[in-house]
Amino acid sequence: MNKQTASIKRQLVDFDHICSGTLLRRHLACGKANCRCKARPPVLHGPYFYWSRRLDGRLVSRVLSVSQAEIVRQAIRNYRKALQLLRKWEAQTVQILEDEKTVGKS
Repeated sequence: MNKQTASIKRQLVDFDHICSGTLLRRHLACGKANCRCKARPPVLHGPYFYWSRRLDGRLVSRVLSVSQAEIVRQAIRNYRKALQLLRKWEAQTVQILEDEKTVGKS
């Protein structure tokens, strides 16, 4: 194992939480006629946090609390970073195989 691969493995182990998906922060108007969200200018309700992801090929969404949203925000960042690290690791592996292929021909 080379130093780059060892570094990638160490970085992957450091993630506390990891998940895919999208986190949205929204402010919404309600259906009440006399609510502040209908005023000029409107004062919308929220923020509300929505986490959407694919699960068994279907899009699922969930409303999150502020504290849950912060965990998911960091977990999504970690997921994207983990994918980058895995792509680097794969590229290193392919390079090793290509180098051996070249050495084997001479």
